[in-house]
Amino acid sequence: MSDNTGAGEASSPADIDFYFDPVCPFAWMTSKWVRLVQAQRDYSVDWRFISLRLINASTDYDSHFPAGYEAGHTAGLRLLRVAARTRAEHGRAAVGPLYAALGARVFDTAAESNPAHADGGYRGTREFVEPALAEAGLPAELADALDDDSWDAELRRETDEGLALTGKDVGTPIIQFHPPAGVAFFGPVISRLPTEEQAGPLWDNVVGLASFPGFAELKRSLRERPQLRSFGVDAEDVGLQEDWHGGSRRQKK
Repeated sequence: MSDNTGAGEASSPADIDFYFDPVCPFAWMTSKWVRLVQAQRDYSVDWRFISLRLINASTDYDSHFPAGYEAGHTAGLRLLRVAARTRAEHGRAAVGPLYAALGARVFDTAAESNPAHADGGYRGTREFVEPALAEAGLPAELADALDDDSWDAELRRETDEGLALTGKDVGTPIIQFHPPAGVAFFGPVISRLPTEEQAGPLWDNVVGLASFPGFAELKRSLRERPQLRSFGVDAEDVGLQEDWHGGSRRQKK
């Protein structure tokens, strides 16, 4: 592989920078809403990388998270390696379609027929990623990056870049509107996909609140299970409400 140092640093101007980990269900739900807003407002989006596995690199998963989180976060890191190579070789515009294909395979199929839901580690395999690459019109050889940890330095830099916008006690996604100087925030964490009529006003309200210089946080840890088929919640249903700690079903800090 060619030297990828700095491959993620240069970016074309975008209206929105969206930092995602492909295995985060709330990032996926927020991304679907942002795509609605993007289409309505003709915004450009730069899909950027933030790794939950790298954020929790020093965390003892066995004592801090429910079973399966380490495998899932590790799979997310492996998929981000593929996304980083995709960006380096096929341009920034190729990342959005790849994320769309990956997210649909993780979250928008029913749990009982979805090995990616039953086994979080499966998401980080060639068997999982190659069909997503094909759907995005990308070559299967990009899957070679799954095991190539030389991309991790770039992913760490971009993760740190996202956290520098909000502070470190957040998860995914992170959004910056009108970068590099525009307002940035974690989330918003939403469990339901807004309608087309709701999408724009919700965006305006979130940006308006976050734009107030003295605003720091508005939060509740009670969350509905996201309106995703992999969680057993169909689009017309409301998920069971759960109490999340620290942005995840984490057991303790």
